[in-house]
Amino acid sequence: MSEESARHILSSFEAALDNLRKDVLMMSSLVTRSIENSRKGLFDRDGDFCNTVIADDEQIDLLEIQVDTQGIEIMLRFHPFASDLRNVIGAMKTSVNLERAADQAVGIARRARKLIAFPVLPETANIEPLFRHACSMFNDAVKAYADGDIELAQTIKSRDKDLDQLNREFAESLTEKMPQNPDSIRGFLELIFIARCLERIGDQAKNIAEDTIFAVSLKDIRHTAAGESRI
Repeated sequence: MSEESARHILSSFEAALDNLRKDVLMMSSLVTRSIENSRKGLFDRDGDFCNTVIADDEQIDLLEIQVDTQGIEIMLRFHPFASDLRNVIGAMKTSVNLERAADQAVGIARRARKLIAFPVLPETANIEPLFRHACSMFNDAVKAYADGDIELAQTIKSRDKDLDQLNREFAESLTEKMPQNPDSIRGFLELIFIARCLERIGDQAKNIAEDTIFAVSLKDIRHTAAGESRI
């Protein structure tokens, strides 16, 4: 192979990898917007925000398919190895987790639409800390992916445990109120399911962070305690 041909192949590979990365970041932007719109739909009791989340999900699904297709084409055409291969696989896995986070935003939006039909539940305000925590985790996981920031990615795992605890406490508090508030049981259940969706968004953020760490450093922290890692 001539030097010119090698340069052309390298340039084509870098362009393909850049396009793959751009599509993942586009997905992350859309998912972030969907999560925020689901929050507005719930707290503002606005069905239009909920409907937007549901409508935008199709575009996110299409982007996930596109990323997967591009990733396979890159591997078949260029046969990348080492860090390049990890970057391709990392992008594909990140897109899967983004799509799953979007599904959770749709779940929140659908349940928020149901809550709009009920009288206002004061307990809805108590789910705000879960929203803040889940959104913070998700945004930082995406930033860690975009910047290749291992230190930021490593903070996500312990924060996921905190979100799990918030979810448990929230569900327990509403369960305790059910016997004294039978007319609110359906609304309480919707809030419990919304909290579970937020917990799962945190799980997707953790997965994105773990895949970022592996892609950048070849360290697999999926089955280690928070703060530890192993090669």
